[in-house]
Amino acid sequence: MGTTLVGCGRLGIGASRDVPLESLDAEAIYKRAELELETDDPEEAAEFFSEVERLYPYSEWGKRALVMQALAYHRDGDYESARGASQRYLQFYPSGEDAAYAQYLLALSYYDQIDDVGRDQGLTFQALQALRTTIEEYPDSEYARSAVLKFDLAFNHLAGKEMEIGRYYLKRKHYTSSINRFRVVVEDFQTTTHTPEALLRLVEAYLSLGLEAEAQTAGAILGYNYQSTEWYQDAYALLTGRGLTLEASGESWLRTVYRQVVKGEWL
Repeated sequence: MGTTLVGCGRLGIGASRDVPLESLDAEAIYKRAELELETDDPEEAAEFFSEVERLYPYSEWGKRALVMQALAYHRDGDYESARGASQRYLQFYPSGEDAAYAQYLLALSYYDQIDDVGRDQGLTFQALQALRTTIEEYPDSEYARSAVLKFDLAFNHLAGKEMEIGRYYLKRKHYTSSINRFRVVVEDFQTTTHTPEALLRLVEAYLSLGLEAEAQTAGAILGYNYQSTEWYQDAYALLTGRGLTLEASGESWLRTVYRQVVKGEWL
């Protein structure tokens, strides 16, 4: 490759504006990459960090440049390349001092795309997996707490997507399809902020189908856990307006959830 380093006088490399990278040591190229990153040119920084890795692949500078390359790609919004650099670091240096940071950057490369993926939640699941790895494998690192917070937000995001689809079906009177979505929230995302609304929507959907026992049980769970919420108040009005009580009834999947709630095994 004929790559050159242009205008390096600020780094003390010399006055030439056309210096072949191969003629420079790893530290000089690395410092130029840092300068590009500091002056808000992450794309250029990533290129220089990658050159350090290419020219000095097993040196200490090459090792450091690899994780910095991941950071530069991430700042540039090139998440696929950021993932690639992070994964290479973890593959080559699983016990390296920057392994926790590389894992965290890998997680961020998925997490920061969550709002752009529409209904396809594949990247959200990958973000959750990578964040969980950060939390479990590097619990004492400075990135663990941030990973926990982002994990909770990503988890909540998945629940929110289920709610969005469930409400879509409910509005169009596709009650069975909506129930399936709200059930996922209640069973798989019960620690998220969406659970009380999911229970109310189950009350609405089951009442629309004439399944009063299921609607009563969903209301009973709401009353047990979320009595101070607006969702409970709405469910209470719906059920009592039909002369129904908010109590567990029948033997549906919701009755199983109710038993778990009472026994303290749920939430």
